[in-house]
Amino acid sequence: MSLFALSCNAQSKKGVQEKQNVSEQVYDTADYPDEVVPIVKSADEWASELTKMEYYVLREAGTERSFTGDLWDNKKEGTYVCRACGLALFDSETKYKSGTGWPSFYAPIKSEYVGEDTDYKLGYARTEVHCARCGGHLGHVFPDGPKPTGLRYCMNSVSMDFVPKEDN
Repeated sequence: MSLFALSCNAQSKKGVQEKQNVSEQVYDTADYPDEVVPIVKSADEWASELTKMEYYVLREAGTERSFTGDLWDNKKEGTYVCRACGLALFDSETKYKSGTGWPSFYAPIKSEYVGEDTDYKLGYARTEVHCARCGGHLGHVFPDGPKPTGLRYCMNSVSMDFVPKEDN
């Protein structure tokens, strides 16, 4: 069993400064929590903790340009966590190359860790995916993914951090 601590460090929009650790909890990768306790913060609180781009995507449901994020081509083993709150979202074992320029997964770690809403921003229905703990926008899920689920969770790199698997 590998253990890892979830934390986020990033530049703030006001300059380079350490971002507060969003979670000090250590998760055993074989035993993720069953219950997700929501985090509620004001827009000002989120704005003070996130960069301008992180805020745009996570809080305003924006989208980063394809092939520009730092995680779309990541091939390392580990866990993808919400950049806003540190909740474990996707395991590298479910990541695959979709050719879209965004990190793509065929399943979340636990279905309870992501929420879904219908998004009509492009004039047709799409399924938006958000973090179940903080409500941060992650991306969209489409029914054109690989087996075993047939789903493609097309996520924004800026919405997630990567926690590498520790070698034992």
